[in-house]
This record gives sequence, C-alpha cells and structure tokens, in this order.
Amino acid sequence: MLMAVERIMNMMKLGIIAEEYTLEYFQQIKDRGLECVEFCIYSNDSDPNRHINFLEKLDEIKANLQVTGLFVASVGRWGGIKLIENSGMNEVEIKIDKMLIDATAKLGAPVYVTGCNYIEATSLFDNYRNTIGYFNYLVEYGKSKGIKIAVHNSRWNNYIVSYASWSAILSNVKDLYIKYNPSHCIYNGDDYLNEMAKWGNRIIHIHLTGSLRINGERYDDPPAGLDETNWPAFFATLYAIGYDKNLCIEANSNSSTWNGALYDKGIQYTIDYMKKFIL
Repeated sequence: MLMAVERIMNMMKLGIIAEEYTLEYFQQIKDRGLECVEFCIYSNDSDPNRHINFLEKLDEIKANLQVTGLFVASVGRWGGIKLIENSGMNEVEIKIDKMLIDATAKLGAPVYVTGCNYIEATSLFDNYRNTIGYFNYLVEYGKSKGIKIAVHNSRWNNYIVSYASWSAILSNVKDLYIKYNPSHCIYNGDDYLNEMAKWGNRIIHIHLTGSLRINGERYDDPPAGLDETNWPAFFATLYAIGYDKNLCIEANSNSSTWNGALYDKGIQYTIDYMKKFIL
C-alpha cells in the first residue's frame, strides 16, 4: 500500500514551454488543465540579451504564477552562445548562467537546463576537458542554490547530445543530468527508446515535441501525438525507468502548417493526447 501511495504522490506533471509572462497568458495555461510552465531563454547574435528581459520581469512572473497556482518545471538557456572558448570558460556567459540559476531558485524550479558549444579549432580531448570544467563549475554553483543542472539534447550549438558525449561528460560530472526530447534523436536518425533505457537514471526533465520525416528527411513539426514518435512506447519506457518528474509540451513554431488558425488546436490536441499516458 505504501508503494502505491508513493506512486500517486510522485506522478508525472504536464506543462508547457511559456511564450509570455502575463497573468492572462498563465491563466490560459491553467484553464487548459496544465500544472506547470517552463521558461526557455533563447539567445543568438541578433538577440543576445533576451535574458535581461526575463530577469527584469522576474517578480511579475512569480506573482502571476502564484495567482494561477502554476509552478515552474525548469528554466533553460539555448542558442548561439559561446560558453566555451579556445582558452576555456567564457566568463561573461558564465556570469549570465549564474544569474539565471539564481532566477531558477527564486521561481522555485528544480532544474536549470543548458548546453555547451564545440570549438573546432581545438581537439576533442580539449573540448571534453573544457566542457567537463564548465559543467562541474555550474553543478557546484547550482548545488549552492538547491538547483540541479541538466544538459539538453538539442544540437543547436550544443554537442552533448548522445551516447559518446554523454559517456565522456556525464561520467566525469557526477551530478549532471539530461533534459531529453525524442525529436532531436529522431531527426538525427537514432533510437530514442534505446537512449532513454540506457540513460534513464540521468534524465530529469522531458520536452514533448512532434516530429515527422518523409523519405528520411525532416518534413514537418506537427503537434506531439500527430507525429511519428511512438508515444505509447515512449511513456512505457518512462515508467520502466521510474521517471516521475515533469513533462513540458513544446508548441513548435517551426511548422508553417500548425501556426495561425491551427496553432491553439494543435496545442490542445497534444494536451488531451498526453494526459492519457499520465496514470
């Protein structure tokens, strides 16, 4: 009976990557029957300071979330940022990481997600060495704030994405975890169920994203549940590895089909579809 009670208490929670910070927007998420949100701070050369807007609105975000009763599943950072340079860690970018980890703690989220770029001008060994140093530093800082650090498996300016790099980096950074999204694995032609089974003990956060290939080529990013991912097998694997944490829907705007009039319908379809698997 005790095990059954623990199972219920540790049930997976379904949420979505937030695109706005307003009370009205959060209430819409709550009204959809979701329990949490995630904040992804995307940065690139054309918009390198998006984190500033997020940090400036932190008190407003926290207040709006409290009104709606939503919680924050994770905060993450993606994009063309150079966390590692030829000489080692980029101190400017590390400072931004630390500010975002502080924000993660302020919002009560358990996980901070990031990646790490590869330096072509140096050797694989030097890349591994510098990346291990970067993540060890970040993990220790995260511990001081009560935050766990996860590396995402997106290939957007990040090379810590699959078995070889996970083996090299995670074996040398004891408390580094994985934010997993099967679509990245699918588009790379790999086996996402095998990756989940082998690395399940390090998966701490999940993105639910639709993916569709035709003739082996990326064709569209439809809503999760209307795509080629074997979601029943995906969730069966999550239960087998004992995953009991958060799942956040990525309403992918890369699809021209599922923007505009179909956008909201696609999100609701995914919500209704995924809820069937959360027992």
